Amino acid sequence: MKLSLIAVLALAAAPALAQYKVVAPDGSITYTDRPPAEGNLRVTPMGRNNQAPAPGGDPSLPLELRQATARYPVTLYTAADCPPCDSGRKLLQQRGIPYSEKRVASDEDAQALDRLVGGRTVPSLTIGAQPLRGFNDSDWSGFLDAAGYPKESKLPRNWPVPTATPLVERAAVATPAPARAPAQPEIRSPEPPPANAPRF
Repeated sequence: MKLSLIAVLALAAAPALAQYKVVAPDGSITYTDRPPAEGNLRVTPMGRNNQAPAPGGDPSLPLELRQATARYPVTLYTAADCPPCDSGRKLLQQRGIPYSEKRVASDEDAQALDRLVGGRTVPSLTIGAQPLRGFNDSDWSGFLDAAGYPKESKLPRNWPVPTATPLVERAAVATPAPARAPAQPEIRSPEPPPANAPRF
C-alpha cells in the first residue's frame, strides 16, 4: 500500500513533457507545456518523445480540427498578384482552417496543378481528395462544412499563417564553372644543335 502511494506521489512530482518548442527572434530555444502569448516567437508543437507531430495530429489543435485535418487536409493553390487568391486565403483564415499554401509560378507548376485539380485555375483548393477550381465562397464553405471543419475559428491565438511554397520543388541549379581560356601551345626555346651537326 505504501509503495503505490509513493509511486503516485513520484508521478505527480515528475515534470510535464514539453508540448511546444519556442524559438525567440535571437535564436534562443525554450521547451514549454503552454504556448506563449507573444506573437513574435516561432512555436512548433511537439508530439511524443519531442518529435513534431504527424500531419493532422497536432496536439495544440482542438479535437474537432485535429480530426478534420487528419481526414481532409486543406491545400490552397495560388499565384502572385491574384485578388481571388487573396479572397480564398482570407476565407480560410477567418474560419480558422489549418491549411498549406502552394504557389504556382512556372509552367512546370501549372502542369502539376492541372494534374492535381484538373485545370490551371487559381485559386484552387483541395479538401482531402476533393478539388475545387476557382474561388466561390459558398462552394468552398459548403465543402469545408461537409469535411467537418468548424464554421468559426477554433485555432490557437498564436497559430502561424502558412508561408507559400512552390508547387514543384526546384532542384538546386548548379553554377557553371567559369569558362577557361583555350589551351595555348607550349612555346619551347630551340634546342642547340648537336656538336657534330652540319652547319649551313
